[in-house]
Amino acid sequence: QLQLVESGGGLVQPGGSLRLSCAASGFNLERYTIGWFRQAPGKEREGVECISSSAGWSLYADSVKGRFTISRDNAKNTVYLQIHSLKPEDTAVYYCAASVGVTSFQAMLTRANYWGQGIQVTVSS
Repeated sequence: QLQLVESGGGLVQPGGSLRLSCAASGFNLERYTIGWFRQAPGKEREGVECISSSAGWSLYADSVKGRFTISRDNAKNTVYLQIHSLKPEDTAVYYCAASVGVTSFQAMLTRANYWGQGIQVTVSS
């Protein structure tokens, strides 16, 4: 079965850290641009960070600049999102997506080849 599986979410206090993982099953992530998105209740899904297949470039949303870092380990077929200094407004379901030949969040939203099922991140004291 071809799928992406996110892990590492949970409940964290403000100021805390998490590392989310996105692991591919049934296919090789190496040729895909991978993006992390999030969707809070009542809001549209938004791009957070993405990384090209070769890790030669990455994109990030202004709201996460300096706090979120995306990385990939193609040998482990996994992409990570390291999150520091979490804020309550970071509370959302986080999704990873895999796309070929995209260079923007908007393109990935509409053309992703695979989406994970999503994982909840809750930031609360």
